[in-house]
Amino acid sequence: MHSHIKLAVAPMEGIMDHTLRQLLSEIGGMDYFVSEFVRVTQYPIPSHTFHRLVPENTQNAVTSNHHPVHTQILGSNPELMALSALNAVNSGTTHIDVNFGCPAKRVNGHGGGSVLLQDPTTLNNIMNAIKNTIPEKIHMSAKIRLGYEDESLLFENVAAIEAAGTQSLTIHGRTKKDGYRPPARWRRIGEINQRSTMEVIANGDIINTASLQHCLEETQCHHFMIGRGALANPFVFQDIRNELAGAKTQDHTHELETLLKRYISILQVHYDEIATLGRLKQWCGNLKNHFSLIEKNLKPLRQSQSVNDFITTLEKISK
Repeated sequence: MHSHIKLAVAPMEGIMDHTLRQLLSEIGGMDYFVSEFVRVTQYPIPSHTFHRLVPENTQNAVTSNHHPVHTQILGSNPELMALSALNAVNSGTTHIDVNFGCPAKRVNGHGGGSVLLQDPTTLNNIMNAIKNTIPEKIHMSAKIRLGYEDESLLFENVAAIEAAGTQSLTIHGRTKKDGYRPPARWRRIGEINQRSTMEVIANGDIINTASLQHCLEETQCHHFMIGRGALANPFVFQDIRNELAGAKTQDHTHELETLLKRYISILQVHYDEIATLGRLKQWCGNLKNHFSLIEKNLKPLRQSQSVNDFITTLEKISK
């Protein structure tokens, strides 16, 4: 029954860039990635910007390990969003995703992300404009939360997005006001899944096989997006596939040293020493949620003054 489950890697601003996508893609188990959002404010985003931010678009919109990468855009002006989507298609993307879920203050202050969940008409205008501008073969999806302050417009928002011909919808089971607490309300996602002809993708609090199965029971979705759970355990997609097939849960602690060294080698191609070290320390802050080895040694890892320092500490704690 679980063979047709689809697993997506959520876009997470400031961490899930093409370097981490490459690393996770090498581990595998996911069906596709969604890029960090590209913000559309004053002017249409040119194709060369999409090449820089979503470099997979230069290679048929897939990672080196052939996992598709969808390009996500965020903004509030229908015309600029549509032209940007077209430029993204010209840059090589095969799939446009529109972010109506981002809760960040500075994004909402500019009229993008979850603030638009207060205005179903604008949601419809944006998706319509994109649909009418990009080639028909390009898949179009959107991502929302359950609402802004509350859930009162949830069904109207979904209907507005669906009416524009949107093919799939990712729903994070919280409002903007909720942030990342309390627990995601999967039941609400299930209500939409029953009523909508779009493919509904459940998002929020899926961190392992048990939570995925619980989410499946509540939503009847077969398509799931994992965000923070993948940052805490980059092996989560493989683990879910293996466990659903009947394998035992694996402890990947012994793989951490190799994994982090591989990440360093990918980062160093694209970033300088300071940025590389910053991204490593940032990711350790997520890995500590799943791996006690990182949790116990977070302080020395974070105190590393250089990448070499970090490697030395890593080797010491991995013995």
